[in-house]
Amino acid sequence: MNITEHQQNTTFQYCFPDNNSSCRKEVRAGSASVVVFIVLSCVSVFTVFLNLLVIISISHFKQLHTPTNLLILSLAVADLLVGLFVMPVKIMELFDSCWYLGKTVCTLFPVIDYVTVSASVSSLVLIAVDRYIAVNDPLLYPTRITVCKTSLFIIIAWSWSVFYNLMLMYFNNHLLHSQISDGCYGKCVLVMKYTWVMVDFVITFLGPCIIILILYSTIFKVARRQAKAVRDGRNGATNKHVDKISSSSETKAAKTLAIVIFLYLACWIPFTVGPLSVEDVISSSLVVNLVNWFMYINSSVNPLIYAIFYPWFKTSVKYIMTCRIFESSSSSFSLFPERL
Repeated sequence: MNITEHQQNTTFQYCFPDNNSSCRKEVRAGSASVVVFIVLSCVSVFTVFLNLLVIISISHFKQLHTPTNLLILSLAVADLLVGLFVMPVKIMELFDSCWYLGKTVCTLFPVIDYVTVSASVSSLVLIAVDRYIAVNDPLLYPTRITVCKTSLFIIIAWSWSVFYNLMLMYFNNHLLHSQISDGCYGKCVLVMKYTWVMVDFVITFLGPCIIILILYSTIFKVARRQAKAVRDGRNGATNKHVDKISSSSETKAAKTLAIVIFLYLACWIPFTVGPLSVEDVISSSLVVNLVNWFMYINSSVNPLIYAIFYPWFKTSVKYIMTCRIFESSSSSFSLFPERL
């Protein structure tokens, strides 16, 4: 797009025309902006809808009240908040440079944004730990991992997310000076110091990424070792059948590992690596808003990875969409008919 086309698609007004100190308003127009607005709005709705289905399913059906599903529930709650509160505000910021929600919300919104995203990452790590223990110590898993213990770890993870991000905002003076507007009214800008960008990079991306990679790599190795043991123990007429089962198990583990790692890295690398080359990262910049969306999209794909691939989710969705969950005994419905 050349300069003339950019000027035609961008109009300048004032955020609050009745206020003499109002900031200048930049509105992005044009067919491309409309398409992006529609797509991002659909992503927000899609994120809320999918995660709400996961939350209703796990909360309502007693069969799903397991430690692993509690972790998926925690992940879905965090991702729901991202789709319900964070995404709509970020859409507004992307297409309208003004802040209309006031100073209080300007102070609280970055905290909500960072807490929900951090809680989502913490849930991903806890899910990886849960699966690691289940694969490496399946016999002792039911006694080592209980609903009470899992609930406690979820509370700790959310508490840590709140504490860490409050400290992050405080040390960047956002909680003390939330409205940095260069002398005009109608802006909400969060400036991150480079030192804290590096700290946040390690805590919210590099650390969790290393943990997830190590745990899922170990899970994959154990799955391959178990598949090999099954193949080595085959005999007689069952050879082909056992080979098929072990090969399928190994292939499924490899695909799951590849999907988890690829989508996690694809969603987080643009958000974390991009700002590292900038001395002061300003949250209202167009580039930062765009790369943020890669991170937010992770909240859309999480339910696809951790719930939709589960057979029980498809069954529970049928009950929800047909309103059968309003039946008096619906919470006791079986979601695993193949086991009957």
